[in-house]
This record gives sequence, C-alpha cells and structure tokens, in this order.
Amino acid sequence: MRTFFSMLPWRLLHFLIYCSCCFIILPLFPGLMSVDAFTGTYGINYGRIADNIPQPERVVTLLRSSKIKNVRIYDADDSVLKAFKGTGLELIVGLPNGFVKDISTNQSHAMDWLKENVQPYLPDTHIRGIAIGNEVLGGNDQELEGALFGAIKNMYSALKKLQLENLIEVSTSHSQAVFNSSYPPSSGTFKESALVYLKPILDFFSKTGAPFCVNVYPFLAYDSDPDHIDINYALFEPNAGVYDEKTDLHYDNMFDAQVDAAYAALEAAGFNNMEVIVTETGWASAGGNDEKGASPENARTYNFNLRKRLFKRKGTPLRPKLVTKAYIFALFNEDLKPGQNSERHYGLFNANGSVSDDIGFSGLKSSPAPASTLSLKDIHRQGWSTSYSFTLIACITILVTLLA
Repeated sequence: MRTFFSMLPWRLLHFLIYCSCCFIILPLFPGLMSVDAFTGTYGINYGRIADNIPQPERVVTLLRSSKIKNVRIYDADDSVLKAFKGTGLELIVGLPNGFVKDISTNQSHAMDWLKENVQPYLPDTHIRGIAIGNEVLGGNDQELEGALFGAIKNMYSALKKLQLENLIEVSTSHSQAVFNSSYPPSSGTFKESALVYLKPILDFFSKTGAPFCVNVYPFLAYDSDPDHIDINYALFEPNAGVYDEKTDLHYDNMFDAQVDAAYAALEAAGFNNMEVIVTETGWASAGGNDEKGASPENARTYNFNLRKRLFKRKGTPLRPKLVTKAYIFALFNEDLKPGQNSERHYGLFNANGSVSDDIGFSGLKSSPAPASTLSLKDIHRQGWSTSYSFTLIACITILVTLLA
C-alpha cells in the first residue's frame, strides 16, 4: 500500500525531512542562532556594593515576581551565576575595570576568564553579554582608555574560538563624559580626546552588531543646573519642553533628549545605523544638602514615568522607529558605595527586598518562586522564536518554489 509520504515528490520529501531536523537541532546548538542581548525594553542593574542585601536566590525571586527579565551585574560572581541557573533571566556580566589592561595585552587571559566565569554556567544560566569595563572613556586614566579596545577585541576573539560570539554580545558602557556637547540634542558630538579611543571601538561594533551603550542621568543634569532646568522636564512630567531648531523636533523629557544627543554624536562620527541602549538611568531618593532634587517623591516619579514610557515600546523623536531600551539603576540601595550620599540611594528596593520606590512592583514574597521547566513558552521568551520564525518563513518560501 502506498503511504502519504511515498506519494510525495522526492524533492519535497527531502525538504520536509530537512526542515524537521532544523527545528530539532537548532535549540541544541545556541551558537547557531543570533540571540539579542536584550529582551523587550526594560532591565535593571543588580549592584552589590552592600553588606545588607538579600542572597542571590532571593534576588531571583524578587526579579521574577516583578517580571524583570534583563539584568546587568558588574562582575561575574559565582553565587549570582549559579542562582540564575534555569530561571530564564537574561544576564549581562561585567569585566571590571581592574581587568581591562591585562585582558587587553593577553588574549589567552581573555580565554581563561571566559572558561572560568562564563562557559561553565552555559547554557542553563542565560549569559547574553559581557560588558568590558564601565565608563572607562572620558576619565583621567589614559592607559586604561588606551587598553579598552584591545580588551574588547581579545574578549570577542576568545568568544569566537569557543563558538559563542552569536550567543554572547561584547559591549562597553560610557558616561556623559565622552560627549563634547549634548544640548540641544542635534548638537551632540564626542570629545576629540574620547573619540581617539572610541572610533576604533565603534568601527568594531559596527561589524559585530553591538550597540552604543550609554549611561543617562537626568538627575545629574538637573542637579548640576537646577536654576535653568525645569525639574518636570527631567521627571517626564508636563512641561513646555525643548525645541530643537536644527531637526525641527520637540522634546518633552530630558531622557529622550540625552538619548538623541548620543544618536547625533554617532551620526556626526559616521555611525548612522548604530543602536543606542541606555545601560544605566535612575533617580536618587536621598542625597546631601547640596544635591538638588534627590527625594523619595522625585525618585518615585522618575522611575514610574520612565517605566511607563519604556513599556510603550516607542523610539525617540530622532529615531522614532527604533524602540528605546534601558536598564534602571538600581535594584537596591547600596550602603557601601563611595562618593556622594545620593550614590547609596538609587534602589527600587530596600535591603530587605521591600519596595523603596512604589512604581508597581510588589517586592519580595515570603516563599521563593518555583524554577520553571522548559516549555514552548520558555523557548519564545528566550529569544528562540525569532530564529524559528525565520526558519519557518524560509521553509514556506522554498516549499512554494518547489510546488510551483
């Protein structure tokens, strides 16, 4: 008796077998798929310069109950990486500034660092990116600035040798110190002293597809000039806004203006198509007597309005079709951070996991959330759906061609 499959044209039968194999094999080899380092639009920085914050397992419970999927840490702490295992949370780990010079001059050390701090935790811990240093450019350490590009290249080369370059993105975050001008947004340019080191990095990232990562703090801008900056403009509250004559664009909040200043600076440097991702932004709930605007009310207003703005999944006035993504700073108040008093008061949550800024999160519950098992829904959340959809479209296209 002839079966259904025996009646199919041989080319079509081979094609169906091939498609079936693709859908089975692709999840087993994540290096074959390009996975975005950022899911959705909202993430958070999990800083740990404190002696009173919850253990990582409790932090995972907090993040999952708050439905925060994207997380950045500033190192590759073993206890954190183990706690994130099997959770589905997307993690960016940091190579601290103190390692940058060594990694820059020793490619083998980059490989050693990956084999110790990244590879053993894959694939169960979803490490999606490595941030090389933090706010290196625009400072006073020219030797460190000169080492940044070498560290980026060596880390990427080591990832490539491990066939992880399509799974883990290499990036670095910049402060506002790299900009020569940012007001109005269209005047955004890089300082020549920073561009010397930044240009080869941008060239490299344009080839690897990495974004330009920048830390954006309207709080610091307002604090530096409270007499001339409308606090409502900084807090996403109703205000007259700012008009940029060069682009004929209107800005009703400083966050968008600072992001567009970064886009303008990239464009001026010849990188029109590079995405900007905000890797830190937040507002201090307390500060010293000379820190204007630091208050629980302002922190709550900024973080609530920012979250609402990001969840709209829209772009900026200059890049309206490119959805804005941002990591909030920070998860907890960090009582051991040096510097001004405000540095220790950016947390959305208190040390015990209770809500510090009430912007819609519930805080820690008494019992930990159960670890999820892998399902089709998990596959979608982990970013595999894009690759599956692409494969499905390709399969349908070829099928139509064969049957034509």
